Amino acid sequence: MTSTPPVTLDDVRDAAARLEGVAHRTPVLRSRTLDARVGAEVFLKCENLQRVGAFKFRGAYNAVSRLAPEQLAKGIASFSSGNHAQAVALAARELGSSAVIVMPEDTPRSKREAAEGYGAKIVTYDRYTGDRVAIGEALAAERGLALIPPYEHPHVIAGQGTAALELIEEVRELDLLLTPVGGGGLIAGSATAVKGLSGGTQVVGVEPEAGDDTKRSLAAGHRVTIPVPRTVADGQAAETPGELTFSINRRLVDGIALVSEDDIRAAMRFAFERLKTVVEPSGATALAAALSGRLDTVPPRIGIVLSGGNVDARRFADLCGG
Repeated sequence: MTSTPPVTLDDVRDAAARLEGVAHRTPVLRSRTLDARVGAEVFLKCENLQRVGAFKFRGAYNAVSRLAPEQLAKGIASFSSGNHAQAVALAARELGSSAVIVMPEDTPRSKREAAEGYGAKIVTYDRYTGDRVAIGEALAAERGLALIPPYEHPHVIAGQGTAALELIEEVRELDLLLTPVGGGGLIAGSATAVKGLSGGTQVVGVEPEAGDDTKRSLAAGHRVTIPVPRTVADGQAAETPGELTFSINRRLVDGIALVSEDDIRAAMRFAFERLKTVVEPSGATALAAALSGRLDTVPPRIGIVLSGGNVDARRFADLCGG
């Protein structure tokens, strides 16, 4: 007897139906220059062009839209380093609700201002000493809010998987899918979708070298906790994989590649100069793995998720050496 997976391909398809006409069906970008650099046909799923500038809107809207009307009236709480904050805030606004978000004090200003622009109230904490989960749970309990975490939620995971579902529907079978890994929601949803549609496709996550908690956890066979990563990829500064996401990823994910801070910056520059698109550091890590030769093998057809593009002009120039 095998237990039913917490998220299935049918869940991802159901999320896709719920998101139709609400989330953008983001474009798939091709580049002969990129193909030549990588030595494969590369298909870039541009979630940097998603609403709120990141894939996070998919999962947030899928989860928030399922709340009962009386709960929407009370409001929503979450915790996030930036992109999920914006996603929950926008989903709440779209559905006539309100949002309170716990964010690190050092969140890039542009991400905080964007969340506030969508109507969220922000509560800050120190990411190096505070526990955002405990703060968020206490806040939700005190105010009667529904807590929508950034990845530890089956509806969030299913929503994130719709990006990979769209990619496979458009370009057909891939040999390899690369996605950034933070808490693990994007890759868990992506692997659920891809393995359900094409069991032969390899799914590999990409982490910054400073934040290799998922790679260590998969090697150990259990969740490993590391010090809070100090990396330019602020959206991937996770200390430990989520319990739910890890239960999926240890079963479906084929491996983790690591990239350096310089690799990330170089990928951002390449995307800007050669692909004419802007990606934030966390959004560039999967591309960085392909460009920097960090993959064990390079198969003929590779899909890459550009997971976000939320970086302001000053920080982008600083990171890219401008």
